[in-house]
Amino acid sequence: MSNAENHPSLVGGHGQYIKGQAEATIGSVTGSQDWKSSGEQDKQAGIDAMKAASANRDPQQSGLGKAEELAGKAVGCEGMEKEGEASKTS
Repeated sequence: MSNAENHPSLVGGHGQYIKGQAEATIGSVTGSQDWKSSGEQDKQAGIDAMKAASANRDPQQSGLGKAEELAGKAVGCEGMEKEGEASKTS
């Protein structure tokens, strides 16, 4: 396995969360409990992946700096924004 496969990703976690949010919205609009449930599960998986990614990395070594900080601001993720800030100041 490659390094990326062994470590959760903040970006991947955000993607999973957004997917879940879309599914939950579709479920709410259509009244489908299956879509709502699937969306909530994907959102939680995304949150778990983001927490794991943050816990298992050193922004001084593996951060993306300014790009990560801007992405965090764009999606409203304070954790990603802070880790981007920490990695660009090193």
